[in-house]
Amino acid sequence: MKTLLLILAAWLLAGCHSGVERRDGYWADLRHPAQGARPRVKVIVIHYTAEDFSSSLATLTDREVSAHYLIPRQPPQRDGKGVIWQLVPEQQLAWHAGASFWRGATRINDTSIGIELVNSGYRRSLTGRQWQAFSAPQMASLSALLKDVAQRYAIAPENIVGHSDVAPQRKQDPGPRFPWQQLAQQGLGAWPDADRVQHYLAEQAPYTPVPLEKVLTLLQHYGYDVTPEMTPRQQQNVIAAFQMHFRPADYRGLPDAETAAIAAALLEKYGAA
Repeated sequence: MKTLLLILAAWLLAGCHSGVERRDGYWADLRHPAQGARPRVKVIVIHYTAEDFSSSLATLTDREVSAHYLIPRQPPQRDGKGVIWQLVPEQQLAWHAGASFWRGATRINDTSIGIELVNSGYRRSLTGRQWQAFSAPQMASLSALLKDVAQRYAIAPENIVGHSDVAPQRKQDPGPRFPWQQLAQQGLGAWPDADRVQHYLAEQAPYTPVPLEKVLTLLQHYGYDVTPEMTPRQQQNVIAAFQMHFRPADYRGLPDAETAAIAAALLEKYGAA
């Protein structure tokens, strides 16, 4: 018996270096990972805070809402790199998306990383909403963060989205001035190929009206939440959210030929949900 205990003890000690980990009150054998395991994180959701940095930090560290990361408009620099606030460990859920849907999945908080950008959003004027631009240092820090997170979790470009994409009935952030195309050129997010948009446009004028059902069907296939019981206003909100992301020059939510062509080009490039 003594010999057996010595052998077992030797095996456990050796396990410290061979995939057996000592924990508080037990040992864990880590040498047989299940092939069916999948990362929790599948989506990155980008927001703006609509507040200044101090208010944003206070809001996001309170009990009601939270996000994994917060990026100031002018991130402080350390060794030539921007400092980003991490407020929630990536392994934990943050309460940033709310009631949400993307590419067949609900409860996007469960499967996402939330990134908040300090930005006031918009102010109203006599000519309509005036949206605040995002600063170059802020976007540089965001780009670095997106590259890191997307690589570690193998997040597909079409799953880097805005809050308005996953909750178009409630949200408009990060808004029409967010540089989606600039990020997509770095491989960070989806963007249609211009020549394929022209192919699907088929010599129609961009704002030529097309059937509402055609546009909604394309958006549903791409990943937006489109249901038969939606009101006309809700249908317009979904189209507007898509346009704000992929055609920010006009995001009135009207079904037109260019919107349909962009959606068709995206489906060709990234596939249906």
